[in-house]
Amino acid sequence: MEIVEVIALSMGLAWASGINLYAAVFVLGWLGSSGNLELPSELQVCSDPAVMAAAGFMYFVEFFADKTPGVDTGWDTIHTFIRIPAGAILAAGAVGELGQNAEVIALLLGGSMSAASHATKAGGRVLINTSPEPVTNWTASIAEDIAVITGVWTALNYPVLFLIAMCLVLLIMVWLLPRIWQGLKLLATQLRKLIMKKS
Repeated sequence: MEIVEVIALSMGLAWASGINLYAAVFVLGWLGSSGNLELPSELQVCSDPAVMAAAGFMYFVEFFADKTPGVDTGWDTIHTFIRIPAGAILAAGAVGELGQNAEVIALLLGGSMSAASHATKAGGRVLINTSPEPVTNWTASIAEDIAVITGVWTALNYPVLFLIAMCLVLLIMVWLLPRIWQGLKLLATQLRKLIMKKS
């Protein structure tokens, strides 16, 4: 079971980081510092009080930025350069004790997983923001927060269940990403036509 637990933790952190990095790091640090989880040596830094304070503060900022239409898209754009590499690093840290080969594999797979979950979140948010009312935005943001916290907890406590759920989530993302891309292209075309009319 140990290898299953390591894979679940590695891919769970990568997936969660692509959606809400700060919540993932804070939950991981809290579980480690409270004694509920023995973190791998490379991830023990997450339970440092200063790291937890930084992650908690940034989660607080993201909590509000992520629920403001337009601001959330800007936030996601900036975090393309933060979430994906951080997810890869966390995934590699989760398997560090298995050796360098495992670390490199986790780095590659973790980066890909973070990129996929980030692209799904960010692209979906752009499309949601076309709706004038804020309720769908808030609902999506709160659902993402709950999914990240629940996902990390499940990966740590029920790794087999998490990996099954992760396979289903990957299938949904494979189905959803092309549709999000088509929606974004359509939105860009409509914006271009609107700008051309005004000019």
